[in-house]
Order: sequence, then structure tokens, then C-alpha cells
Amino acid sequence: MSEQVCRECHRIVVGQTCPVCGSSNMSSDWSGMVIIIDTERSVIAKKMSVDMPDKYALKVR
Repeated sequence: MSEQVCRECHRIVVGQTCPVCGSSNMSSDWSGMVIIIDTERSVIAKKMSVDMPDKYALKVR
């Protein structure tokens, strides 16, 4: 299975449903990846409104 990106929360996941937000609105057309480890101190996490450490896509089409 290839990696998909949730269009709702931009998480990179494997499968057809996001395990975090529960959305099935997925895309395989995305670019840029950021790995958030410390959401409290990350400026990028704050700009993306991310509250959980994970892999995220920067742009989802």
C-alpha cells in the first residue's frame, strides 16, 4: 500500500482512512513533507495547527 495524505489534517498515512481524525477524504497527490517531533516548541507545528507528533504533507492537491 502506498502512502496517502488526509485532506483534513494533512497527516501522511497508509490506508484509506485517517486513524486520527477518521476522515476517508484521502489524496495521493501531495508534495513536501515535515516530521513534527515536539509540537510545543515547533514553530511549523503552530503555523500548521498541529498538536500531535507525526509526518505531515505541506501541500495536498
